[in-house]
Amino acid sequence: MNAGYGLAVRWSLTDAAPEVAEQLREYVVGTSMASFMFLDGLAFKTWRMREGEWFEGTYVFGDETARDSFQEDFTGRAAGAPGSEIIGSAPVVIEAFEVVAIAEGPAQFRRGAGPGAS
Repeated sequence: MNAGYGLAVRWSLTDAAPEVAEQLREYVVGTSMASFMFLDGLAFKTWRMREGEWFEGTYVFGDETARDSFQEDFTGRAAGAPGSEIIGSAPVVIEAFEVVAIAEGPAQFRRGAGPGAS
C-alpha cells in the first residue's frame, strides 16, 4: 500500500516574461488555492516554482481513480488552463507517480502563501 497517488504538472518558465513569476504567485494565492480545497479525492496540492526555470503543481490524491480522472480531465484542457494562459505555453510534463510515504514533521503543513508571495 502506498501513501497516495501523485500527479505533477510542470510548465517551463525559460521563455516566460519576467513578470510571470509574480503573476503566478498572485493567481495561486488569490484564486487557485480556494478552487482545490474542495476537489474530491485530493489529499493536498503544492505549487512549486524555480523562478525563470519552471512552475509546477504537485497533487496527491487518496485513490488512483480520483487521480486518473483528474489527470484525464486536466490533460484535455491543459493548454487553456489559467497557468498556461499566464505563462504563455502549455505544460511540458503531466506525469502520474506513486507517493511511497509522507512524513509530517513538527512544523506540520501550513496552508497559504509561501515566502515569495506579497
